[in-house]
Amino acid sequence: MITSLDNPRVKEVLRLRKARERRREGLFIAEGPREVERARAAGLAIRATYFAPSLIDWDAGEEVDERVLRKLSYRAEPEGVLALVEIPHRELPADPTLVLVAVGIEKPGNLGAMARTADAAGADAILVAETRSDPWNPNAIRASTGAVFTLPILDVTRDDVAALRLQKVAAILGALHTHTQPDYTKPTAFLVGAEAEGLPEPYRAIADTQVEIPMRGAAADSLNASAAAAVLLFEAIRQRAT
Repeated sequence: MITSLDNPRVKEVLRLRKARERRREGLFIAEGPREVERARAAGLAIRATYFAPSLIDWDAGEEVDERVLRKLSYRAEPEGVLALVEIPHRELPADPTLVLVAVGIEKPGNLGAMARTADAAGADAILVAETRSDPWNPNAIRASTGAVFTLPILDVTRDDVAALRLQKVAAILGALHTHTQPDYTKPTAFLVGAEAEGLPEPYRAIADTQVEIPMRGAAADSLNASAAAAVLLFEAIRQRAT
């Protein structure tokens, strides 16, 4: 059992709290029994598992005492187990028909929620551009409810997005068309930017169509990025169902 906070394996886990270390090591932390099991079920390579017997009855891995587990945990109230998992490297599927492009998203929780929505909508992938958040951040993983384990997530550039052989639909405040007007039965990529700044001009310039999601309230000046993505993706589902 690991009882010391100075143990090298404890320090390895703590380093992975930083995005640059996750990228360098090619590892992320799945925390809690649900996330560990979903990572395992998705076929991801689990490098190591740590659990505290005083907090959870777990079947495999390295035992640590509760004090160590609480130190390792990102959450204030740990569930007793976490795993180091290899970041999967996936490619955009051939001939995609529905893709979400998330540009400049700042909050990991928003990015995770967008991945969850894209997965629920049956999207082929989520493309992350001008990244300010990390899909392997613990908050992103939790908000995705494990969608990041199975949905292809790719870091891309503006040129990569421009080269997509899909119609590109940009969500823009003040656009001439409402989001229900274009035809989404054809292969489509939705481009969504961060709430504070919206979609950057270089990405607006490569869009085939710009659309606005109408709002009726007096207070809100924009939708949350994950909410906007959900509205667009499920409008595509609605059109394709009819």
